[in-house]
Amino acid sequence: MCNHYQKHPEAIAAWADYIGWSLPDAFGETLDDVWPKGEGWVARIEDGEKRFEPMRWGFELHVPGKREGTTRKTQVTNIRNLSSPFWRGRVPRIERRCLVPFTRFAEPKIGQGREEHWFTVPSRPAAAFAGIWDMWNGEPVFAFLTCEPNSLVKPLHPKAMPVILAEDDYQLWLTGDWNEAQSLVAPFPAQLMRAE
Repeated sequence: MCNHYQKHPEAIAAWADYIGWSLPDAFGETLDDVWPKGEGWVARIEDGEKRFEPMRWGFELHVPGKREGTTRKTQVTNIRNLSSPFWRGRVPRIERRCLVPFTRFAEPKIGQGREEHWFTVPSRPAAAFAGIWDMWNGEPVFAFLTCEPNSLVKPLHPKAMPVILAEDDYQLWLTGDWNEAQSLVAPFPAQLMRAE
C-alpha cells in the first residue's frame, strides 16, 4: 500500500495549468513529501467551482485492539475494498470524489526496513490518483483508491498500487455516474510508468 508520495510544487503547478486549475499562492509553501496524517492537496469540484486545497491524508479510525475490549487508532489512507460499508456510501458520491496530484509515489522494499521503490509517470510533470475526501472529526481528509498492481509494480510490490488516472479521465472521475466511473479503478499502463 502506498503510504508515501511526493508533490513537487513546480511540477504540480505545471499539471494544474495544463488541466486548467488555478493553484492558491499557499501551495508553493508546502513540503514535497506526504506521509499519513500529513498535508496533501486535492483538486475537487464543489457547486460547479474548481477547488484546489490542502487536506490531511487519512481517515483516523478506532479498530479492535489485540486484547479483548481494547481499541487502537489507525490511519486509513488507501481504499481497496469498495464494497466495504465504510466506503460504499462515499465512493459513488460525485461530491466526495477528488484528484490527488503527485510527482512520484513509493512502495516499501520488502524486508529492507525503510527503503523504498519509487514510481513515476515520466511523460508528464505530475499525475493524479483517484481520491475520495470527506469531513472527518471536524476537518477535511482524503484517501485514494488502490487496485491490482500492473506488471511494473507487481514484482516489487505484489499487493496493490494506487489508481492513477489519465488526464482524459479526470472529468469522468469527478463528475461521472458511478456505473461509468468505477471502470477507472484499474491498473495504470505499466509501459507509461518507470521504477526508480
